[in-house]
Amino acid sequence: MRVLVAEDEEMLAELVATGLRRAGFAVDTVYSGDAALAYLGLHDYDVVVLDRDLPRVHGDDVTRRLVASGSRTRILMLTAAGSMEDRVAGLDLGADDYLPKPFEFPELVSRVRALRRRSARPAPPLLERSGVRLDTVRRTAERDGRELDLSPKEFAVLQILLEAEGAVVSAEELLERAWDTHAGPFTGAVRVALGTLRGKLGEPPLIRTVQGVGYAL
Repeated sequence: MRVLVAEDEEMLAELVATGLRRAGFAVDTVYSGDAALAYLGLHDYDVVVLDRDLPRVHGDDVTRRLVASGSRTRILMLTAAGSMEDRVAGLDLGADDYLPKPFEFPELVSRVRALRRRSARPAPPLLERSGVRLDTVRRTAERDGRELDLSPKEFAVLQILLEAEGAVVSAEELLERAWDTHAGPFTGAVRVALGTLRGKLGEPPLIRTVQGVGYAL
C-alpha cells in the first residue's frame, strides 16, 4: 500500500510518514500543493493524507483536480479547523474522509486502512453520459435538460452505472454498494429499482441488460 503525505509542517509530515511506515505502508512526503499534484501525477497512490491549508496550491484545489481526473487515490483530508461546516465542505469537495487536528495517530492509521479497503474510485461532482447529467453534491439528475425525480436508491444505482463509464456492473455489486446489509441477494431489490429508473429515464432506453453479467449505461 502506497501513501502520499502532503503537509506543510515538515516535522508533522515526517512524524506521520514515520508512523505510517512502521504500520507497514510505503510513504512519500511533500510540503506544498503543487508538489502534491506533481507526485500524484507520477505515481499511483492508494491514499493521500492531505492537509487542507497547503501553500502554493490549496488542498481544496488539489482535491478538486484529483477527483476530476477520475483518480482511484483516496483522500483523507486534515485540517486545524474541526467545525461541522468545515467537515461538510471538505467532504463535498470529494474528500473520502476528514480528520481534524490534533488527532490520535492510531485513528489516522485506522482511517487510512479503511480507505484502502474501498474498491470504488472517488466520483467527480458532475457525472455525464448519453445526455444524463448527475450532480452528486446537489443530488440532482436530468436527462437532456429534463429534471429526473429519483428516489435515493435510483440515484445511487444511476451514479454507480455512470461511474462505470459504460462497463458492465453486476447486480451483486449494485446490491453491495447501494443497499444496506438487510437486503438479501434474492430480494429482487435491484431489479425493481432498475425497472423504475428505466421508466423515469424515458425513451430511448439507456440502461441495457447483459444476460448473466449485469447492467451497463
